[in-house]
Amino acid sequence: MPRPVLRWTSASLVALALGLAGCGDQGDGQTAGQKVDAAIAKTQEAAERAKDKAEVLATEARDKVVASEPAMREGAANVKEAARETGAAVVNTVDDMAITASVSSSLAKDPELSAARIDVDTQGGVVKLQGPAPSAAAKARAGDIAKAVKGVSSVDNQLDVKAM
Repeated sequence: MPRPVLRWTSASLVALALGLAGCGDQGDGQTAGQKVDAAIAKTQEAAERAKDKAEVLATEARDKVVASEPAMREGAANVKEAARETGAAVVNTVDDMAITASVSSSLAKDPELSAARIDVDTQGGVVKLQGPAPSAAAKARAGDIAKAVKGVSSVDNQLDVKAM
């Protein structure tokens, strides 16, 4: 099969020349390739600046975390201590309630004291007795009964001796 013969007219040659001229020189002295290279260089510079800024921000953030670390540790220690104190207070309160119940129960077993209205209050293992006692001996016995209860550290016997 024979090859077609290309015929160039003067108009097509002018159009081709103008097209090639448009690709080569844009009037600012740079070719299209040079413009692409310049755009790539600008993009790389912007990426470097962004990287540098990100590193600065990361360093600042790390410094802030490091600076706040002692405060966070102190806060955690305070929370831990508060929890320990609260736990101890709850245990002491439960212990005091158990002591109060035990002392009241023991006093109720005594025939002379069971009829008396003795208020028992316990705080930190210290038992406070208030109310009437039929005799000095009964008052002393109430103090001894309270002292015998497990967990009692001392007794504040404020019973009033009154004949019943």
